[in-house]
Amino acid sequence: MKFSPVTRLHPRITRGERPVKVLCIGGTGVISTAVVDLALAHGYSVTILNRGSTTERPPAARAEVVQADIRKPDEVRAALGNRMFDVVVDFVAFTPDHVAADIELFAGRTGQYVFISSASAYQKPPASLPIRESTPLRNPYWQYSRDKIACEDLLVGAYREQGFPITIVRPSHTYDHTKIAITGGWTDIARMRAGRPVLVHGDGTSLWTLTHSTDFAKAFVGLLGLPQAIGDSFTITSDEFLPWNRIYQIFAEAAGAPEPELVHVASETIAAHLPDLGPQLVGDKSHSVIFDNSKVKALVPGFVCTTPFALGAREILAWYDADPNRQQVDSELDAGFDRIIDAARSQIAGVTTGS
Repeated sequence: MKFSPVTRLHPRITRGERPVKVLCIGGTGVISTAVVDLALAHGYSVTILNRGSTTERPPAARAEVVQADIRKPDEVRAALGNRMFDVVVDFVAFTPDHVAADIELFAGRTGQYVFISSASAYQKPPASLPIRESTPLRNPYWQYSRDKIACEDLLVGAYREQGFPITIVRPSHTYDHTKIAITGGWTDIARMRAGRPVLVHGDGTSLWTLTHSTDFAKAFVGLLGLPQAIGDSFTITSDEFLPWNRIYQIFAEAAGAPEPELVHVASETIAAHLPDLGPQLVGDKSHSVIFDNSKVKALVPGFVCTTPFALGAREILAWYDADPNRQQVDSELDAGFDRIIDAARSQIAGVTTGS
């Protein structure tokens, strides 16, 4: 299969003769909602393609909505007909088969295909900091990250061999007002408000980067329709990095809770007791991550993050406190935290008494 070069497909993509036409697959998630809103504010013509499922983030009112399941290519073809787009962004592609289907669907129909990869794909543990686009991609601990790497490999091959116009974006931990960016989510907030101890992986001093979705969107939208971004990859994160201990303290402050009692346990131990948490902890959050955003800033010089995490945390707590139905404690996870904390305290007590 041969793909038309971007300049032949959409010569007006750089001339400003009409709004850039963007197809967003998904369009109602944490990242994609902010991207759609900002793209519309910048005058882009945005079409959202999704299944029309119920969501806490309804599609933007000024966006066109096309209902189809991206996992059913024939359904997508029927819904889109022969339409062409300057940019196609797939926010819900996670595995190589998803990407392969997109290549088949949009070859020759878009001037730019943007893939949302993940900064968790970068080498773990990182051999050096800060992490740059040149940092190797390798994560032996988390299947999600390995799948993203495999997607990137497929797309890079399609670009090199056939000219499929890719842009790869690697966000790190991006959040909005609905996402509590600590391991236990609302369960941890409830524990802190009740004065109960909270489990923190490692010794709490590893550094982590949290990016508000509206800040991420500034850099991301700046890359849409940009010829210099074709065939390249970009990290997009905040320049703020915090130790995990401070992240938990910020949430406690935003929740109006007392100074939290933080109980530190190795990530591998937590993973052994709560396997569902293991891949993200061992494969990502247990490692310090500081990112160099100079590459994307060179193409989008206006990219500046303006939401420090202390402000974002207050926004999150305000959203949860506005509706008590959102405040769901996971009783199984809560009990799991208690077991691990009790075991850690017992071990410390044994060491202290010499038993």
